[in-house]
Amino acid sequence: MCMPSNTIMEMPYHVYITASQTRGTLYTGVTNDIARRMMEHREGKAEGFTAKHGVRRLVHVETYPTIAEAIAREKRLKRWRRAWKIALIEQDNPDWHDLFRRLNG
Repeated sequence: MCMPSNTIMEMPYHVYITASQTRGTLYTGVTNDIARRMMEHREGKAEGFTAKHGVRRLVHVETYPTIAEAIAREKRLKRWRRAWKIALIEQDNPDWHDLFRRLNG
């Protein structure tokens, strides 16, 4: 299907939290391709904090229709206290399962 040139197709954006282990070090990020981004984290291609601290387990994901909404949510979460992030994770993922497996079926 051909889209008119003035139509902007928005793809979903994901705000995610990764952890080094259950209740371990946490990292919050945003991406438009969660599977690719998690592979980067897992393979050590995402240099910096996540590589240094072994933060590779996907424990929380939220999806937003626009990048503006996703970035705003990421910024809010980054200002949250650690206990609030843990409560958010455990609300839907009490056992801290690696949600990456769900991305790949």
